[in-house]
Amino acid sequence: MNRRGKQSAGNEEFKFGSALINCVEAKRFWEVDSLRGIAITLMVASNAVTDLRLLGVWKLVQGDFWWWFARAVATAFVFLVGISLVLSFDRIKAAGGKPAFEKFLKRGARVFSWGLLITAGTWFFIPHFTIVFGILHFIGVAVILAWLFIKQGPRLNAVAGLIAIALGFWFRSFRVDFPWLLWVGLIPQEFYTADYFPLIPWFGVVLIGIAFGKRLYTNYKRNFSLPDFSQKIGIKVLAFLGKHSLFIYMVHQPVLLAGFWLAGVIELPWI
Repeated sequence: MNRRGKQSAGNEEFKFGSALINCVEAKRFWEVDSLRGIAITLMVASNAVTDLRLLGVWKLVQGDFWWWFARAVATAFVFLVGISLVLSFDRIKAAGGKPAFEKFLKRGARVFSWGLLITAGTWFFIPHFTIVFGILHFIGVAVILAWLFIKQGPRLNAVAGLIAIALGFWFRSFRVDFPWLLWVGLIPQEFYTADYFPLIPWFGVVLIGIAFGKRLYTNYKRNFSLPDFSQKIGIKVLAFLGKHSLFIYMVHQPVLLAGFWLAGVIELPWI
């Protein structure tokens, strides 16, 4: 083959590789996006009830429906984080790339930084319930730590997840006299917050999500058959919400408070 022919073949190979990468990057699993959309919608509803409790409008009793509802929704959302991490990891490999820790580090740090904004906002508006390690802080750290487990098999992730959850139940049985490890799950005396997601037990839920993700998806392909509902209008709406779940989480509290105030349900002391 002459030089021009080799150059032409090289260009075609490059175009094919670029097309493959673009195709893989564009492909999303509508069922995961839709489930995340359902989870973020239910989380907004749950947080609306929690806001009314914190503002003294609605008395929420530990163990009632809404108490369990909030925990079920949070569990589903965190579980989907684990599945999404598997898909993100496999998408890079399917496109011919090599997954790097830096990608997980940057993503985790970005989400954690949003959590710090939540901390600042709650410290200013509701100082008695300041969120010091809420769901965004947790997801940020969990994304970084997941790098240690994402290459392992589903069994190891499932076992590690169950151990973390069991430790979480034990941690909740006592209190400590220092605040430095509250992010791990050791709760200090007289600790009050509007949102708390310590690594133990919640990282265990992420690991179980990773285990399920590895069983359900391999090399960025489904291991199960599923009818294509991706073009249904309801699925499109849910998938859209799922794709933008971080943005929705960031703006939903100011929107909820403004809505309650406009409806005359609450009075905001700083207005």
